[in-house]
Amino acid sequence: MNGLGTLIVWVLIIGGTFAYLWHKGHLMRLSRYVVETREELRKCTWPTWPELKGSTVVVMITILLLGLYIAGVDFAILKGIRLVLPAH
Repeated sequence: MNGLGTLIVWVLIIGGTFAYLWHKGHLMRLSRYVVETREELRKCTWPTWPELKGSTVVVMITILLLGLYIAGVDFAILKGIRLVLPAH
């Protein structure tokens, strides 16, 4: 197929899909969902810059502590297994 024929096929596929979704009411539901989502986001309170920085520090410290804990437990289990099953 040449470029124009391919374009026509795609226009028909997209147009047919759009018509089907419109007929079934899916587009109206999607539109209503977007409007309601925007309304809910307007009700949200967003953190200030200092609050955001503080929360980021708390998350980073928590991740560091959790990583150290997991590494420590992994090391202890490895040592325990090596005591029970010595290398040949």
